[in-house]
Amino acid sequence: MYSKENAMSQAIFFHAGCPVCVAAEQQFIGALDPARYEVEVVHLGQDTARVAEAERLGVQSVPALVVDGQAFHINYGAPLSALK
Repeated sequence: MYSKENAMSQAIFFHAGCPVCVAAEQQFIGALDPARYEVEVVHLGQDTARVAEAERLGVQSVPALVVDGQAFHINYGAPLSALK
């Protein structure tokens, strides 16, 4: 069971703004417990400076959710190379 003494986990949702990405963002971010996860949403189409960060975290395509440094790829919208 989760207690308030535990540190919050960090989640970063990377996407490119396409319909697949937006739908995934709504589903996954809405499913995460806000008491357990600090969530940041990064639109790589608008914030291309963060593409390198996404790559360092293991993101290969978007949409992707990174939780505590572990990348999880959701569907297949676009490769990161298309966002450079």
